[in-house]
Amino acid sequence: MGKWFETVAEAQRRAKRRLPKGVYGALVAGSEKGLTAADNLAAFDELGFAPHSAGLANDKQMATTVMGQELSLPVMISPTGVQAVHPDGEVAVARAAAARGTAMGLSSMASKPMEEVVAANPKTFFQLYWVGDRDTMAAKVERAKRAGAAGLIATLDWSFSYGRDWGSPFIPEKINFEAMYRYAPQVALKPSWLWSFAKTGAIPDLTVPNMVATPGDTAPTFFGAYGQWMQSPMPTWEDVAWLRNLWPEAPFMLKGIMRVDDAKRAIDAGATAISVSNHGGNNLDGTPASIRALPAVAEAVGDQIEVLLDGGIRRGSDVAKALALGARAVMIGRAYLWGLAANGQAGVENVLDLLRDGLGSAMVGLGHPSITEFSKDDLVIPAGFERHLGEDSAHSPGTAAGAPTQQEKPAPR
Repeated sequence: MGKWFETVAEAQRRAKRRLPKGVYGALVAGSEKGLTAADNLAAFDELGFAPHSAGLANDKQMATTVMGQELSLPVMISPTGVQAVHPDGEVAVARAAAARGTAMGLSSMASKPMEEVVAANPKTFFQLYWVGDRDTMAAKVERAKRAGAAGLIATLDWSFSYGRDWGSPFIPEKINFEAMYRYAPQVALKPSWLWSFAKTGAIPDLTVPNMVATPGDTAPTFFGAYGQWMQSPMPTWEDVAWLRNLWPEAPFMLKGIMRVDDAKRAIDAGATAISVSNHGGNNLDGTPASIRALPAVAEAVGDQIEVLLDGGIRRGSDVAKALALGARAVMIGRAYLWGLAANGQAGVENVLDLLRDGLGSAMVGLGHPSITEFSKDDLVIPAGFERHLGEDSAHSPGTAAGAPTQQEKPAPR
């Protein structure tokens, strides 16, 4: 079998064959019944195309800018947590993104220090959760500045949903005797994964080095940091504005926006970009697919702030659909993790190439030489597809009891 794969689905199949069951299960993730994770994929399947027969596109102008960074295609890497699927982890992903001319979001729960990742790709945005007090947050922002990060991504809406109907994988606090004992049967069946780490002379590191203010300080384990996060007070919109003002000259994205009223508050707080995202279905289950919420948000604020879409992207045609519904670009998560698991840096590059090629095919068929020409007219949109969340809410933290805040409006066909 060659190492190149022709679809993201094939990358996922190879990842499943290569990874220990618990590691693969952690990547699949999802929460509770998995409704949101499933809808992120199903929603794209509901959208069709309205292609032309002649006068098709010859040029394929895909370049764009996001948060001040020039991208060769409207796809960037979304921040994801500890990437123990490959020894090089986030550094391999950063190199792949740089090789394909795009930017990367680096999670504060990542397995590699931000300094190494930024060195591999200067177009790296550091992502923050609200963990600890303001002094703790300020110290992390200062570290990101010193490291040369291109800007910040804040992910602040998190309900700590847990419990999966299909069962959660065992993820150890650290690699100790108990962890090795419990994982031994799985690892024995996946020797190639173990060998990839053995060649480096290291074992999977479950610490999170970007959760400390100074490089080289003793980093907490993933679950140690998660515990600190759970015990931290939930941030307010005033906290969002304060966080943004710590580095006012840098781009600032607020990730996890699903409602029109929240998008407007993000603008008020000083954000320069928002990501319409439900965190890959890992947060509050029952939240609609992010692509369903995108049109209302883009129509309301797309002329005031950069709007990106995160969730469910598996092929280039999905990118085209998101652009047609108002996204400036998309962010990918699981797609590149499957590529990383399947073939390291080259696997991530493979995924980005597939998305580029698929987007190009959509441009040809729809007659658009530039990604700026996509619109709803290119799509077949079923009635009731869109979710207009928070569209009628007052632009304030709360809504009067009984006032409608969500609507399902038939989309134009």
